[in-house]
Amino acid sequence: MSHLFAAPHAASPAAPAGAGGLASVTLALLVVLAAIFAIAWLARRVRGSGNRVGNAIEVLADMPLGPKERAVLLKVGTEQILVGVAPGRVSALHALREPIEIPKATTAAVPTATSFGALLKRSLGK
Repeated sequence: MSHLFAAPHAASPAAPAGAGGLASVTLALLVVLAAIFAIAWLARRVRGSGNRVGNAIEVLADMPLGPKERAVLLKVGTEQILVGVAPGRVSALHALREPIEIPKATTAAVPTATSFGALLKRSLGK
């Protein structure tokens, strides 16, 4: 007699999962998590270096004004622009008429409050 379903008697009960099965599942999970973290790390490293076109925009100085607010002095072409950066918002504060010469050694360090105040006074012509 022909059966309507293919091999109904061939199904066997699954083997009980023991310590070996649990270890292999844990190892597979750790490998997947490590791969996800490695891909995320690689994506962050590649993203920052792939989209630069010359030195069209350069950050000359920046200073924190609050927990999430910053004042940033940008060089765009030959002009210098002071912008305010806050969460979800970037505002142009002032376009400097005369570019300020900033030594390269001080661009890596965070400027002090007095240097920013002097910079702001000079940019406003006071």
